[in-house]
Amino acid sequence: MSTDTDVSFSSYDEDQGSKLTQKAKEAPFTPIGMAGFVAIVAYGLNKLKSRGNTKMFHHLIHMRVEAQGFVVGATAVVGMGYSMYWEF
Repeated sequence: MSTDTDVSFSSYDEDQGSKLTQKAKEAPFTPIGMAGFVAIVAYGLNKLKSRGNTKMFHHLIHMRVEAQGFVVGATAVVGMGYSMYWEF
């Protein structure tokens, strides 16, 4: 009976930075969408101080919709156009 305990866990050896780099090479607009999401949220939180008479709930919902719209636009629409350009 053989007891071979040398098991390769190459997928577990990768750190988060290399995984993000690999995903960015596969889908180049995903990091752009992530950066846009962070930028819109930072802008919304900065604007939160001067929101005026708007309720907090409405401000946060609008900020969330804008950020998600940017991510969907960057990953789906622009990414699809980019891949269609290189295919044809």
